[in-house]
Amino acid sequence: MKKYNYYFAAFSAFFLWGFFSLALKPISSYPSLDILFYRVFFSVFTLTSINLIFRRKKLKKNWDDFSIMSKQTKRKIIILTLVGSLILASNWLIFIYVINHINVKAGSLAYLICPILTTVFAFFLLKEKLNKWKWIAVCISTISCILLSLNHFQDIFYSLVVASTYALYLVSQRKNSEIDKFVILNIQLLFIALLILPFYPNYSGAIPVDPLFYTCLFCIVVFFTIIPLFLNLYALKGLDSSTVGILMYINPIINFTLAVFYFKEEVSLLQMVSYSLILFSIIIFNKKILFGKKNKSKAIAQDSKSI
Repeated sequence: MKKYNYYFAAFSAFFLWGFFSLALKPISSYPSLDILFYRVFFSVFTLTSINLIFRRKKLKKNWDDFSIMSKQTKRKIIILTLVGSLILASNWLIFIYVINHINVKAGSLAYLICPILTTVFAFFLLKEKLNKWKWIAVCISTISCILLSLNHFQDIFYSLVVASTYALYLVSQRKNSEIDKFVILNIQLLFIALLILPFYPNYSGAIPVDPLFYTCLFCIVVFFTIIPLFLNLYALKGLDSSTVGILMYINPIINFTLAVFYFKEEVSLLQMVSYSLILFSIIIFNKKILFGKKNKSKAIAQDSKSI
């Protein structure tokens, strides 16, 4: 039953992220760097407050556990946490720029490419095994992404950068499992905040006064940063990176739907076919989860009949 909790966490994270453009587009007139500054600072304040007020026992336990770990384990946790912070910050900045200054479909394409890259990175870097059905799903996904990139070279460039950064973040954090995920997330965002703080006075615009900005920022911090990132990191505790990567397709499918039906961006027949192929690849990749019980029940029924 706990395995399904990890699947539900991953599904929920990517489902929420699918609606991210609804909070970003209304504040597209603000510079991408400004949105990043406020997103990070408000996220750090919220997460730190939650940990210090409601999770002090958990913080102390994590610190005690960390204190008795070997030097090698400590070094691994510190490196993975800090490197993960840098990758995550890069991903956020580029994604905000793509959504607000390129188009929503380019952001959607990024997270279509990302699961393929995550699966490949996990195979080579983490030595995660893939059965033939999963490889078939990866091949179908690759074909669909190639089709989507035709005549959209600018989109594919930005999409590859966004996809690579998040794929690397997922793969790196798969091995960062010794400390509570909420604490890890807090440390990563705090590190990002410290890194960008010196640039804030010189590279930010005037302090926003529009209530819409802060409404959208609240949604970005709570519903599109803290909750989905925590769910994503939690899912990595029980699922391999390639499975989490494939479930990521939920995000761009919702994103693409919003781009077409809500933001009224043009869509071609080729794009519709490509997204249909992606849906098919998700079913194939998760064949064991979707149809495993049915096949098991069938086998039991046949055994009973033979008895």
